Formats: sequence, C-alpha cells, structure tokens
Amino acid sequence: MFRMQLRKMMVMLAALSSMSLALTACGDDATTIDSCTSDTDCSSGFCNTAASVCMETCESAADCPDSEKECAVLAGSSKTEKVCQCKTNQLCNDGDSTDLVCGTVSKRCEEPGSTPAACTKDADCGSGNTCNTATGVCSPAATTCTGEGQAACAYGSACYSGTCSAPPTPTCDNYTAFPKKSSLGTTGPIIFKVATTSAEPNSAFCASAGASTKRVKITISAYSDTAWPATSAELNGFFYVLVAGNEQAPSISTSAGNYTVSGKRADIVANLCVLPSSTTTSLGYYFTGGNFACHQANY
Repeated sequence: MFRMQLRKMMVMLAALSSMSLALTACGDDATTIDSCTSDTDCSSGFCNTAASVCMETCESAADCPDSEKECAVLAGSSKTEKVCQCKTNQLCNDGDSTDLVCGTVSKRCEEPGSTPAACTKDADCGSGNTCNTATGVCSPAATTCTGEGQAACAYGSACYSGTCSAPPTPTCDNYTAFPKKSSLGTTGPIIFKVATTSAEPNSAFCASAGASTKRVKITISAYSDTAWPATSAELNGFFYVLVAGNEQAPSISTSAGNYTVSGKRADIVANLCVLPSSTTTSLGYYFTGGNFACHQANY
C-alpha cells in the first residue's frame, strides 16, 4: 500500500517537473519588452534607442528564440553587435500566441502598440536620429553633409560648411531682452539662415513712414517636419523680435517670390521700413517651438 502511494507520488512529481520544464521552454520564446534609453539600462548591453527597448545580442541564429530567429546587425544602427530580431508576425505567433506583431522599429515580438510605429518624420525618432520616410526606420543622423538646411542632419541641426551643427547661438540684444524663451525649442520650424536681400527707397511700400524711407528685405530660411502652409498669410507662430524684446508679426508681401516652399524648406522675405540715414539694424526671428535667430542687417 505504502509502495503504491509512493509510486503515485513519484509519477506526479515527475509530471510537475516536466510541466515546469515545458513552461520554461515556452518562456524562452516569449518576448518581454524591457524599456531603455541607453545600453547601460539593458542586461544584454544593447538598447535599441529608436524604439527604447533592450535587445539580446547573438553570434548566430542558434542563440535566438524561434520567434526572433534572425541574428544580424540592427538596420540603421551605428552599433556593430548582432542582435536577435523578428521577421514576420507569423513567426512571432508560432507558439501559443495569436496576437503578437513584429515591431517595425523595435524588431521585437510585441503586443500591438507596445513601441512606436514606423516613423513618418524625424520627430518620431529619438534625439540624434533621422527618419527614413521610405522605410519608416529611424537611424543615426549624419555628422557631415552637403548643401544647406537640414540636409541629412538631425532635426534641430543644419548643414554648415559640410558639417552638421546647431544654428548659431543667439547673442543679440533682441534675444537677451526676449521674455518668452520658454516658447523656444527644437521641435518647431528651425531657422538655419537669415540674410539681408536688398535695401532701396520705396515710397509705395513704406508710404506710412515717409516718401524717402528705405525698404529693407530680409530673407529667413527655415525647415520643418510639418508641411508649410500654402501662403504666407497662413503662417502661424512666426515672429519678428525688436531690440527691446517685444515681438510682432513680420511684414511679408503677398506678391510672388516673397514666400517660397520647396519640400521641408521655406524661404520667407520679411520687410523693414527704415530712415534714409539708417545703415544697420539688429533683428531677431523665431517660430514657436523652434530656435531664435539673430541677424545684424547691414545695408
């Protein structure tokens, strides 16, 4: 009797042990999304910063679970380590799961909406990254560049002499006296260049200031992830800041050539009416959420 009960107990323990092993094996294929902002946050030492998730490093596919069987360098990353990545929704649900998806950016099997979807603009990516809108993948921004404006630089930077760097730091009196510095940032339109275009007497445009008053044209060049409006009259959050720090809407003519949009870039011609004896003016311009640009207009 005692031996029979002992045998039954041994069988039950063996069954429980097998069940535990089975659960452990299933757990090997399950994906736990560990959030991170840097490699030091992850036990694996690898953070996918574009999706803010940890990833397991590997040498070959044999090191990876069946659901994330691809062992490769993460596309768009500057890191050289290979990591386990998913490839299809079907493989993510190869076991008992039915609703997991292969994250477009995370490359992890996850619940829908667990990490950011494919990017559509640079603002969807982490700091220092840009969005390849064709593939929806975030990748580290370039440090060298060609042309001007954003080029391949991170949002908030611009291309100056072949190098990606922040726009010039504002030091003019207009900025010093400006009371709304908290409204600035690197998410709104970024002004990367301000230039004095022309200065000449214009009694028609500056009639209210006197027949001999000079009209000075200032061209402000900026880029934005958000589509520019069709006309300058629809521009919102764009301001001209005087030396005293107070702001006003810039004077922009509605005639052709004073507001030109090409892709992310806009070139906006603002006007000043100054006395005939005036030869220089300190100017400040900004977009809400963007940078502050100082310009000493000499004419």
